[in-house]
Amino acid sequence: MKLFVTAIASGSNGNCYYVGNEEEAVLIDAGISCREIEQRMRRLELSIKKVKAVFISHEHTDHIRGVHVLSKKYKIPIYITPATLENAKLDVKNPYNIKLTSDVPVKIGGLEVLAFPKFHDARDPHSFIIRYQGICVGVFTDIGIPCENVIRNFQCCNAIFLETNYDEIMLQEGNYPYYLKRRISGDKGHLSNQQALELLLRYRPSFMTHVFLSHLSQDNNNPKLVLDLFKKNAQNSEIVVTSRTSEIALYEIKERS
Repeated sequence: MKLFVTAIASGSNGNCYYVGNEEEAVLIDAGISCREIEQRMRRLELSIKKVKAVFISHEHTDHIRGVHVLSKKYKIPIYITPATLENAKLDVKNPYNIKLTSDVPVKIGGLEVLAFPKFHDARDPHSFIIRYQGICVGVFTDIGIPCENVIRNFQCCNAIFLETNYDEIMLQEGNYPYYLKRRISGDKGHLSNQQALELLLRYRPSFMTHVFLSHLSQDNNNPKLVLDLFKKNAQNSEIVVTSRTSEIALYEIKERS
């Protein structure tokens, strides 16, 4: 069977990533409204009935905004760590909450989802890889620095949603207050274009077919700038910039022959 991915939303105004086969799918985060998720999936001709679980990376609003309504409306389980659930101030009595544990694979039909810890300014932040019939897709956003967990799991991926949050010069010369610049560029902030590129150049596996540049800052990055930077180093991977304001196309991920 086939494996499909898309970014339904990606950026500080909301994050939601779709990974699914022909029978079931999972969402990584639900940071836009339930209604907006429905509309964007409908435009992509994706059935929300295929979504069997939502996995939450951390408690920031741009990752959880729509998850409560989505879960209740469609009876979709929410996989979330206890610390993230507490900090998110979501309904702890929601019967669809399921405890998420680091480095313990979760089977969702034919999909296998693994959460692993990362550095970010949240209580218990995680990133994810999703496996299906020999294919591995990673969702790596909201990362301060590429720790050993990030590097190890990155090297498994056929396709990757990779944070390229900011251009270092744009951030430093921009109008953000000093404390916010330090937060963004710190060890528990976000990956810059250059940090993400270095991760790709040093650890990209030969079988990586797609790199989805994700979580771009509205004020401190430029889609053309980051696309040009990565295309120079694309080798045999397709480079795609995700959108802050809309869904991107649906992509089929295959094993590289």
